[in-house]
Amino acid sequence: MKPRFATIETWQQADLLMQPAFIRLIDNLRKQLDASTWRGQYRDVQVWADDIPDETKARVFELQQQLETAPPEQAAEIEKTLSHLPSPYPGYELQLEKNDRQIKVDLWALCYQICFRSQDGEWSDDFPVEVDTSLFDETGEVDWNLLEDKTKRIVEQVFDRLPLE
Repeated sequence: MKPRFATIETWQQADLLMQPAFIRLIDNLRKQLDASTWRGQYRDVQVWADDIPDETKARVFELQQQLETAPPEQAAEIEKTLSHLPSPYPGYELQLEKNDRQIKVDLWALCYQICFRSQDGEWSDDFPVEVDTSLFDETGEVDWNLLEDKTKRIVEQVFDRLPLE
């Protein structure tokens, strides 16, 4: 899910919060990994909207591959075709491994959990996000201590839910 904002003010609050939240997230994940028997590897992934058919995704991927080696005149035509197709947005995952188990953790979803309010930890494209304004101090600046505490709780929940073996 890409967050949708109802107002410019909500977008501005998210803009202030997202980068520091992501930095705190990565730092807290590192600390948990250091104390854990799980190994972790970060990966860039492509994220698609839910309504994009697999055939369209495959076509876009195929064109992207062709574009890497296409001569300039053919590249222009491929780029034109790609401009009319949906495109993925960048995502980031932490792939956790232990013994024969692999678990993928969506880092943007965790960051959204930190930055946005939700009753059930889920968001949909149907409704705009609501920034967790409790993470700001009375002057409108990010409260680093509250941000750290919330991030730490969410990361601990991720590791608490991992299988023991």
